[in-house]
This record gives sequence, structure tokens and C-alpha cells, in this order.
Amino acid sequence: MSLASFFGFGPSVDISIQLNDEDSRQKIEYKVGKDARESAPLYFDGEAVSGNAIISVGENQTFAHNGIKVEFIGTIEMFYDRGQQYNFVMMAHELAAPGELKNTVSFPFEFKNAEKQYETYIGINVKLRYFVRVSALKRVGKIEKEKDLWVHSYKIPPEVNSSIKMEVGIEDCLHIEFEYNKSKYHLKDVIVGKIYFLLVRIKIKHMELSIVRRETTGAVPNQYNESETVTKYEIMDGAPVRGEIIPIRLFLGGFELTPTYRDVNKKFSTRYYLNLVLVDEENRRYYKQQEVTIYRALDGPDPDNSLSTSEVEQQNNIQGSKPTARYSKQSLIS
Repeated sequence: MSLASFFGFGPSVDISIQLNDEDSRQKIEYKVGKDARESAPLYFDGEAVSGNAIISVGENQTFAHNGIKVEFIGTIEMFYDRGQQYNFVMMAHELAAPGELKNTVSFPFEFKNAEKQYETYIGINVKLRYFVRVSALKRVGKIEKEKDLWVHSYKIPPEVNSSIKMEVGIEDCLHIEFEYNKSKYHLKDVIVGKIYFLLVRIKIKHMELSIVRRETTGAVPNQYNESETVTKYEIMDGAPVRGEIIPIRLFLGGFELTPTYRDVNKKFSTRYYLNLVLVDEENRRYYKQQEVTIYRALDGPDPDNSLSTSEVEQQNNIQGSKPTARYSKQSLIS
């Protein structure tokens, strides 16, 4: 045996992973950095994950290994916990016993009924991912290759989807009633609502509606909460008077939303809130938050064939420039 082989150096070896039906599957794009994006094939719970692990050895070279294996892994990575990973799915098959390889060799593999109970998720402090990993063990160290796949879970639309009605205000100064048509929305849904001004004794400058995503990771006392505003729209410009009704129509398609996640593997949750904010002429802010549930619907609009981001933005900003009227009741009307 050569000295190079003893210390783990040696021939040029490249590992690639090809998944069956990868070209015909829908691809999901996701961010991997500030400006970079990658894509992964879409899978669902219970589907087999199969393909080929291809090991290529340099010309006229021999690769001595201590075994080759393939794994299917589902893991949750907590960014705040020094990148600590928690595997909730791990399946493994041996592809080759210890031996030698020359040229290019392809090893087929299949993980039948691969469990994928959670959706893939990339958040602020947590990442849930599924991937196939091929490892070739050497005398010292190993050569690895990973390939990500994306997982979605469709839900049956809820049988009961009650509207949201609430009254809020400041005693003897402001009294408003707001109503949203539903409390549960699919990812390509439209939020429809109305805001009633029952008492107005403060000078309102404008009103805005935003969608807030709140991510909770860990458990008490080491629990972290991060909120981010997904989108924000001004729905009124000017001072309303008693009896005014401001309609709301906000298209969700085109925003980078995920379903609501609750206590995923007892590691994290992601919730959504409609945040209604009124700003007076002294720039004081009055707000009310209401949680809504977002789900991925199997029936209804095809998530990949409905409105594009630009079309949704056009719908949500259809009036263009602000009108010269005292206030705009049509800010979000299609």
C-alpha cells in the first residue's frame, strides 16, 4: 500500500446523486444566501425516494474504500444552538462492501415509503430539510455528497371556517369594528374584510394592514421569538369620520408564505398575524393583531399556475398613485 493511500490521500473521486423522475418533478426554488437561489425536486409524504449514486474514479486510478452507504435523512437545524441538528428521520442502505473501484460505477438505491411528515422549511433561526447523502468511507475520513429534496404537505380545506369580528378602541376617543371573512386561508387565497368606524374623535392620518410571520424556536427558558413583516399595504389615507366603512381585499398569492406550523417535532412553530395599524397626526400608532391560519390546499387554485408575484402586486396596488380625495377606500380593491 502506498503512503498516500495510508493517509487517506489518493485517486481523484467524485460522487453524484441522480434521483429517479427528477426531471419530471416540480422544482421548488429557495434562497441559499442573500442573492443566490437553488432548486430541489418536490416530494410528498409516503413517496419512495430512489435513484442512483454514481462514483467516478480518475482515469487509470483505483479507489480503495471501507464501504459505501446511502442515507435518507430528515433533520431540524437550530441556528442559535451552534447549528445543532436533530434527525427525526434516518434510513440507510449499504451500497458496497469494502473493496476497490475503478472508472465509473453506478449504485441504484430506493427508500420505500419514506416518511416525510413535516414540510421543508427555511426560517430565521431554524431549518428543516430532507436530503439523500452518499458516503464512501476511506481509511482516514470519508467522501460525502448530499442532495436536497423539498417536501410539501397538502391539507383538506377546513369544514368550519368562521369569520373574525372584533371591536377595539380607546374609550371616548376611537371605536372601530373590523371583520375578516375567514380565519383560515390557503396560500393563494384572498383576504376580504371591512373596517367600520363607529366613533372617531382623534385625527387619523392613515391606516395600514400588514402580514406578520412569527417564528418561535426552542422551549422555555431557552425560547426565541422572531417576527418579520411579510408585506404591508396602506388601506386608508386621510381622516375617516363616523360611519365610514373601509373595505379590504388582499391577495396572498405571490408572497413567500408558508403554512402555519405548530410545535413541529417540539422544536419550532411558525404563525401568521394580520396587523392593523392606525397612525394619527402626532404619529402615535394604534394597532390590533389577529392570528390567522395559513394552509396548503390540495383543491382550489394550483399554487404554481395562479397569479405571479407581479400580477399580485398589480392587483394589490391597482389604483397606482394616491387619489386626491380626502381618503382612499379602494386601496386594496381589485
